[in-house]
Amino acid sequence: MIVTARDGCRLATRIEGPEDAPALVLAHGLGMDMTLWDAVMPLLPGDIRVLRYDMRGHGNSDAPAAPYSMGQMISDAEAVLEAHDLTDTVFAGLSLGGMVAQGLAIKRLDLVRGLVLANTAAKIGTPKLWEERIAAIRRAGIAAQADAVLDRWLGRDARHGPVAARARRVLTGTSVEGYVGGCAAVSGTDFWTPTSGLRLPALGLAGAEDRSTPPDLMRETVALIPGARFEILRRAGHLAPAERPDEWASQVTSFLRAIGHAGAAGAAP
Repeated sequence: MIVTARDGCRLATRIEGPEDAPALVLAHGLGMDMTLWDAVMPLLPGDIRVLRYDMRGHGNSDAPAAPYSMGQMISDAEAVLEAHDLTDTVFAGLSLGGMVAQGLAIKRLDLVRGLVLANTAAKIGTPKLWEERIAAIRRAGIAAQADAVLDRWLGRDARHGPVAARARRVLTGTSVEGYVGGCAAVSGTDFWTPTSGLRLPALGLAGAEDRSTPPDLMRETVALIPGARFEILRRAGHLAPAERPDEWASQVTSFLRAIGHAGAAGAAP
């Protein structure tokens, strides 16, 4: 289903699972698309509804001219949930998607009753770092940066083989406007103070070998939310749902059941 955002950007979405079931929303990161979640989809509980979408500038969504703001990305998430008539969701976001998750919870608690923050942070990098990355992409394209990006992203077990090949294909298939637009959104975001005001169930999932959002940075972010759980996935990098889908899905399923968002193990859908 194509959803039109408030500024006219068309966003590709896909929803699966029983109608009227509690919903889990999956938001990917910079340079990725909704296929990031392919390996975890069959491992999630059968009694929930799962919504995935491609962020603006990524996958099959429109790629307007950069820069993008975090406000636009959060507004996109609102539009996607409202178009599918979803409220009280658990919103799971990875990297850029995890920043959108925080921002949406800060703005619209009617739409979010729980968070899964994966390989993300309240603030990632510095404006100078992002300015340099944007300039490099504008100058030489994404393919020229792919090796360096994948080295930061992938744990040792995934640096060669199908996960790396797929990540490279999606990354290099992302439009320059979409990628630098997403960079700009991350660059301008600092949620340290707003996220500290959140009061809702939250799970933080870090990759032990993630060099983009290292575990210590993730731990500091998750600790901002009282009562939040924090787990480190061993031998996983930045793309933990693709690298370690069994462990990722197991942690999320346990969280969903603990907060009553999915039925008990073995219960009928």
